[in-house]
Amino acid sequence: MTLLFLIAAGVLSGTLGALLGVGGGVILVPTLVLGFQVPLEDAVPASLMCVVASSCGASASYLERRLSDVRLGLTLELATVTGAIVGGLVATLVAPAWVALVFGLFALYVSAQMLLARGGREQRLEDYTPTNYPLGISGSFVAGSLSALLGVGGGPLKVPLMTYGMRVPFKVASATSNLMIGVTGAASVAAYAWRGHVKLALVAPLVVGVLAGASVGSRLMPRVPTGVLRRLFAGVLLMVAAQMLWKGAEGLWPK
Repeated sequence: MTLLFLIAAGVLSGTLGALLGVGGGVILVPTLVLGFQVPLEDAVPASLMCVVASSCGASASYLERRLSDVRLGLTLELATVTGAIVGGLVATLVAPAWVALVFGLFALYVSAQMLLARGGREQRLEDYTPTNYPLGISGSFVAGSLSALLGVGGGPLKVPLMTYGMRVPFKVASATSNLMIGVTGAASVAAYAWRGHVKLALVAPLVVGVLAGASVGSRLMPRVPTGVLRRLFAGVLLMVAAQMLWKGAEGLWPK
């Protein structure tokens, strides 16, 4: 029965991850820790493995449909990886609680903007040019740093960054984020595997579910209206904000 529940959790995570470009880790980590009583040091690498699986499952479909902007993704991913390296180096110098609070407030603000924004005209996917590369590169650097400092994926930051900061259509931003998060996740999970925290008995059923969910999500995404995707993404961002604010408050609360 537990095996079936793990597969089901993977399906849900993979579907939402492929639809929104967030990898599904923000859903999978609390599900494993709270629902299955998995220790956090085992839940995070399992989630990262699922992020890689979701990226592989969805990216092939998005590349075939010409939804992913490969040039933009490679440019921003270089900045993300650099930020992750820097974040790992300064992790012992920065109080994670304060970073979590700032990130939580930012996620709360962006989710509110998405929920309150009007629908407007849906932009054609082939009729756009990314703008403001300096903002995109610097924002991706910050996303990589936060991934290393807090153990969260860069998708919740990079999708709104591309959408609002670089004028990239939401669906292209989501598909491009799916392409990038697999690279970041693969680099991150290697350190956990070296320390023996990747539990294959836990990862295997999750990956089966995630691959199935990513296949479903990547087929659904081109057909779902952008307004619906924005509201779904805002809901996921609210979950991220709640997790980060809780983590920050817990770290700063007097013991």
